[in-house]
Amino acid sequence: MTLQSVAVGEAAEHGAHAAAARRRTLGGVAVVGLGYWGPNWARNLYQMQCARRVVCCDFSHQRLAHVKNLYPAIETTTELDDVLRDSGIEAVIVATPVSTHFDIASRSLAAGKSTLVEKPLATSAPAAHRLRTMARERGVTLMVGHTFEYSAPVLKIREIICSGELGDIFYVSSVRANLGLFQRDVNVAWDLATHDISIILMLLGQMPHEVSCHGQSHYRHNMEDVAMLTLRFANNLIAFVHVSWLDPNKIRRATIVGSRKMLVYDDTALQEKIRVYDKGVTISPYYDTYGDFQMSYRYGDVYIPRIEESEPLKVECEHFIDCIIRGRTPKTDATSGLRVVSVLEACERSLRSGGAFVPIEPGIEG
Repeated sequence: MTLQSVAVGEAAEHGAHAAAARRRTLGGVAVVGLGYWGPNWARNLYQMQCARRVVCCDFSHQRLAHVKNLYPAIETTTELDDVLRDSGIEAVIVATPVSTHFDIASRSLAAGKSTLVEKPLATSAPAAHRLRTMARERGVTLMVGHTFEYSAPVLKIREIICSGELGDIFYVSSVRANLGLFQRDVNVAWDLATHDISIILMLLGQMPHEVSCHGQSHYRHNMEDVAMLTLRFANNLIAFVHVSWLDPNKIRRATIVGSRKMLVYDDTALQEKIRVYDKGVTISPYYDTYGDFQMSYRYGDVYIPRIEESEPLKVECEHFIDCIIRGRTPKTDATSGLRVVSVLEACERSLRSGGAFVPIEPGIEG
């Protein structure tokens, strides 16, 4: 390669970066589904002014009118086909019921539009695989809405774990419970545990090798409203996730126990969401008889890390738009979504097998 060709290549690369830097907005973004979460996407897109057009699509005229009243500049339609045929819409956010995710996302990708799918990405690993393949073949961005991976407290916890402050992680215990909201098409594990699984996989940086799930349906057949998941990782690391739609209190709490320190994360706390405890157990390294065996317990200080709070959905929205404009891979890309779906699918098989441990299928990272 000549110096001249190198210079031309560098100039072209610089020009591409400059063009990306100049382009701060998209031509158009559509939000499909205005149920529980869709209006939050509409609000962020409208307030951020990250697209020249924001289009909302839903079957309900009442929901469309409500969003239009809040954000007059937003366009509305009841026809998904209109959204997919509109060449001015570059990206689609799918915020519909879980059972519709694959159908709508695959149609969006087939139309050549970058797509963000709310959690979970799909209801089976093969469907998630297919979406990933479609996005790669068409050269568009596919992202999954694992919102808590953009949360400041969760990112702080990852920083603390990566620093080695907690030592070797022994176990994670997470509880996500409240009274409702009952979903019509998926059980409580697919609804609530999706959050905890995505958080745990991100924090630990690895996949479990097998999972178990016990649950019970109290109101609808085979639609569990309370469940307990167990995820087994390498090196005796284990994680427990308890989820429920039938709890009198809203609980969003996780405990992470390490060999040196322990951490408690309470997402419902208005302030001081993370507490790090200098507590632990030490076993005497030398003993000759059972009577000599001793454990000592350490009770040290508790400290509360400082966190710069921001709305996770806003951070996620900015990241999605930036990945489209700059051609970057999202932090919560299709592979991230596939990992979570694979764990949930194994949990579903475990539920139908009386809670037996089910191995995670290989081939996720391809």
